[in-house]
Amino acid sequence: MTATPPHPRRHSEPPPITPRRTHKPSPAIALRPDELIVDNFAGGGGTSTGIQDALGRPVDIAINHDPQAIAMHAVNHPHTHHLCESVWKVDIAAVVAGRPVGLAWFSPDCKHFSKAKGGKPVEKKIRGLAWVALKWAGLVRPRVIILENVEEFQSWGPVLGNGQPCPRRKGMTFKRWVTQLRNLGYTVEWRELRACDYGAPTIRKRLFVIARCDGHPITWPDQTHAPEGDLFLKPYRTAAECIDWSLPCPSIFLTRQQARAIGVNRPLAPATQRRIARGIKRYVLDAPQPFIVPIAHYDGTDRTLPIDGPLTTITAHPKGGSHALVMPFISSYYGAKTPEDARGAGLHMRIPGAVGH
Repeated sequence: MTATPPHPRRHSEPPPITPRRTHKPSPAIALRPDELIVDNFAGGGGTSTGIQDALGRPVDIAINHDPQAIAMHAVNHPHTHHLCESVWKVDIAAVVAGRPVGLAWFSPDCKHFSKAKGGKPVEKKIRGLAWVALKWAGLVRPRVIILENVEEFQSWGPVLGNGQPCPRRKGMTFKRWVTQLRNLGYTVEWRELRACDYGAPTIRKRLFVIARCDGHPITWPDQTHAPEGDLFLKPYRTAAECIDWSLPCPSIFLTRQQARAIGVNRPLAPATQRRIARGIKRYVLDAPQPFIVPIAHYDGTDRTLPIDGPLTTITAHPKGGSHALVMPFISSYYGAKTPEDARGAGLHMRIPGAVGH
C-alpha cells in the first residue's frame, strides 16, 4: 500500500573564482571577492551547499581523499575546484596561489570521537585529523576557521596502549589544539548547536568551533525554532516533511519469499519488532499516527519516534537508512480473492462497511 501522510500540523591550480551570489552575504563573515572558501573533508557536498546558501557564492576548493566522495561533490558543485588527496598531502601554498583565504572549513572524521562507536578501540591517526587546521593557520592564515564535529570532540585526549582514550587526560589534546590556535593570533569560541533549533527537521547536535584573526567578534546565530507552543519562536519542523508519502510501505508481516521479491528483509529483528509494538501502543492505540522506528545503532532501548517531531541523526550505515516508517491502516479480513486484491484504508478515512460475521 501507499503511505498516507499524517494529519497536517502545526587539487594543479584552481580555476578563477566565480563569485555567483545567490543572496546578500551574511554580515557575520562578509567575504571579499578575492577571498577563497575552502572545504576540507568535503564529502558529497552537504556542507558546501550550506556554506553557499549562507555566503551567497560557491565553495572555491574542496578536498577529500575518497574518489567517490569527490565525484559526488563535483556533481553537486561544478564550479568548485576539486582535490582528491589526503588533506595532509595538499600543497596549501600552491593551491591558494597567493590569494587570501576568507573561510577554511573542517569537518574531520567524527566516528573515533562519537559515542555511537561504543567501546571499540580508536585510531590515533584519525583522531588527529583536526591538527590540519593548524597547518592551514600557520601557512596561509585563513581569516575565519570553522570546525564541526560531534560534541565528544571536546574530550579529545591521549590514547592508551589498548586503543582506548585515557580517562584521566580527557580533553587535554583539545585544549592544546585551541591554545595553539590562540597562539597563532586567533580568537576561538565553541558551542554545541542542535539543528532543529535553527529550522532543520532533525535533532542532530554538533560542536562548532569558530576561530578568526581579523579583529571582528565571533557571532552566533539566534535560535529560531522551539517545541510547539513557544510564544516567540517557530515550531520545530517535523520528520513528516522528509518522507515521500507516495512510496509503498511493505507490510511487516511479509513472508521471507515475499520480502525477497521486493528487496526488503523479513522477518524483522526481534528488537525492531519490540519497538514496533511499543510504537503501536503509543502512536496507534493511543493516537492513530504513523511513527518512526530506529533500525540501526541499537542502544538497548525500545524507543520509537513521533512523526511530528524532528528526526534523529541520519547515518550512512546500514544501506537503506537507519529509520523505518510504520503506518497503521485498517485491512479488510474478508472479500479479497487474491493477494493483489487485498484492501485497506487509512485511519483518517471512514471505515468500510461492517459485516455481521
